[in-house]
Amino acid sequence: MTPQREWFEKDYYEALGVSSSATEKEITRAYRKLAKQFHPDANQGNAQAEERFKDVSAAYDVLGDAAKRKEYAEVRQMVAAGVGGPGFGPGGAGGFRGFDGATFDFGAGGAAGEGGLGDFLSGVFGSGGASGPRRGGGRAPGPRRGANLETELYLDFLDAVHGVTTTVSFTAEAVCSLCGGAGAKPGTLPATCSTCGGTGAVAVDQGPFSFSEVCPTCGGRGQVIEQRCPQCHGRGVEVRTRDVKVRIPAGVDDGQRIRVKGRGAAGRNGGPPGDLYVVVHVRPHPIFGRQGKNLTVRVPVTFAEAALGAQVKVPTLTEPVTVKVPHGTQSGKTVRVRKRGIAPAKGEPGDLLVRFDVAVPAHLDADERKAVEALSETLTANPREHLGV
Repeated sequence: MTPQREWFEKDYYEALGVSSSATEKEITRAYRKLAKQFHPDANQGNAQAEERFKDVSAAYDVLGDAAKRKEYAEVRQMVAAGVGGPGFGPGGAGGFRGFDGATFDFGAGGAAGEGGLGDFLSGVFGSGGASGPRRGGGRAPGPRRGANLETELYLDFLDAVHGVTTTVSFTAEAVCSLCGGAGAKPGTLPATCSTCGGTGAVAVDQGPFSFSEVCPTCGGRGQVIEQRCPQCHGRGVEVRTRDVKVRIPAGVDDGQRIRVKGRGAAGRNGGPPGDLYVVVHVRPHPIFGRQGKNLTVRVPVTFAEAALGAQVKVPTLTEPVTVKVPHGTQSGKTVRVRKRGIAPAKGEPGDLLVRFDVAVPAHLDADERKAVEALSETLTANPREHLGV
């Protein structure tokens, strides 16, 4: 296992907010909490959260592995002693001296010893020997997953209730349609990078040692494109309008995000594409409303129906149903019709919530007025008595 250069520069315990003596469970618990807090899916467009997520993931990759954690501890001891920087030079026989003059032995066997700091340093920097330090074998950046994208979709109320397969159109990066992502002009092939010899990394001298870094010529790909694709100019991706088919499940609610796997931005260096998130906006219905998976409807009733009770028909998503209006019903009273609401893709259907509104006539003819006046004379109860006025 080869320690990474970042181990000298970053305090992974601080990144996770735990002490260096933390147990495996404490480290895992801290990682899960922070990963959930800073996950890109929960922080769309937040660059700081994305960087924090990367730091947390890198820290757990080391501290969550017992072997890596042990070697990381040795690295941090060196950092604490001032070893590993530009001033890192020879000390006494069989050792190296740090900034503060402390000498670190290679091990029981001196420079050729096993199991001591010499083996560790050889893992970080490459073996030394009479010919001097050898260049380390750093890693070139591998395939990178594409970014997640987000778009919006406006649906009619009934399409959201029943589910629908539709198409969303948006403009974003996609694999170049001419070169297929190679970046090279069709009919040509990329050439091996002459700077790094195809490894994607070059050695950078720092005193008596060398670290491997990404090749500045090829950007870590190990290849250079001599004849670039005229459409994407060697990038392998292009910005264009894309049409993506999306299956919207039954019962989707306003503001809900639907994930379409693998239909986000194109990956780099052969990496997989990201995901597409479709934010659904549901247009209102002229009759129905909804509360979760419950369907709502307001039904006007006459004064006589409210006072005496009645049986009235109310609409549903399918055929009408008959609902009882209890006598003495007040405006705003709600009754529940079981399993006549929205049937989601998974789970039981919701209910139909019927709200009764007592309708007061805006205009009365002569006979209606006389009838209401006669009724008024017979009604003696004062509905405002509790107000004390």
